[in-house]
Amino acid sequence: MLVEVERSGFLESVHRGSLVVLGADGDVRFGAGAVDRPMLPRSSNKPVQATALLAAGWAPRDEAELAIGAGSHNGEDGHRELAAAILAAAGLGPEHLGCPPALPSHEATRAAWLVEGRAPDRLVMNCSGKHAAMLAACVAAGWPVEGYLDRAHPLQQAIDARLGEAAGEPVTAVVVDGCGAPQHALSPTGLARGVLSLVQADAGSPERAVADAMRAQPWFVAGTGREDTDLMRAVPGLLVKGGADGVHVAALPGAGAVALKLDDGGDRGRMPALTAGLLRLGVLADVLAPWLQLPLSGGEGIVGAVRAAPALAG
Repeated sequence: MLVEVERSGFLESVHRGSLVVLGADGDVRFGAGAVDRPMLPRSSNKPVQATALLAAGWAPRDEAELAIGAGSHNGEDGHRELAAAILAAAGLGPEHLGCPPALPSHEATRAAWLVEGRAPDRLVMNCSGKHAAMLAACVAAGWPVEGYLDRAHPLQQAIDARLGEAAGEPVTAVVVDGCGAPQHALSPTGLARGVLSLVQADAGSPERAVADAMRAQPWFVAGTGREDTDLMRAVPGLLVKGGADGVHVAALPGAGAVALKLDDGGDRGRMPALTAGLLRLGVLADVLAPWLQLPLSGGEGIVGAVRAAPALAG
């Protein structure tokens, strides 16, 4: 049990799963649950995936392009425009994207779209930055852009190999992700190890370039009001990337990494669990206070909280 939900002193619900904390040397310092069992990291794989795109020859023009290529954005105007710019620089357009059309996930932007009667758009989909970067990498490498989401495509073969290499374990399954791209199964320990390798890589390396870009441009990693963006702004040097269905990973150079998977696939328990892991890496509780526990409302007041279970206490 990683997270508990208390309402007026009554234990209402729990969130079970797996959480691992690695030290700066990559060794496991704490584990709860099946930290070596394969799971689907979903978008938490994106930072390491982005290093494969750089290795293929993609040359982002600035850190914002690299950050959105490793991000899961809100579909705000600046996100959509940057994804389009990546495609245009490669001589491509939105029609080449293989991700499905979507409405913005940013509430105010979505409301404006609905009022204006605008249709779902592929550039708005939260993975459009990754897809644009994948297509740009194909152009740079001389690979066909057609079929770039096929598991047998050279780009996807390179991503598969890179994820296994960074994790220090083989990819055990390849499925179709929500955006249509291949998704690769790793353990929480492998996920944490791969992201830790980015923040601790040598300056000037592709791995460090991804980590530096995401930390320098956190708005392009997620967006307004998103935990990943706000947490990276609050903790200098921290790299954070969430994934769908209850996955999160974070790494801090010189300290270590945390990765987790909630078995129920929900979002509610992710931040209390993640921040409990970050406390074990030495991040101050005062800095993490907005995320350590989430308020539970009752009527017009707060009657409880969603917080890390005692098993995660340091």
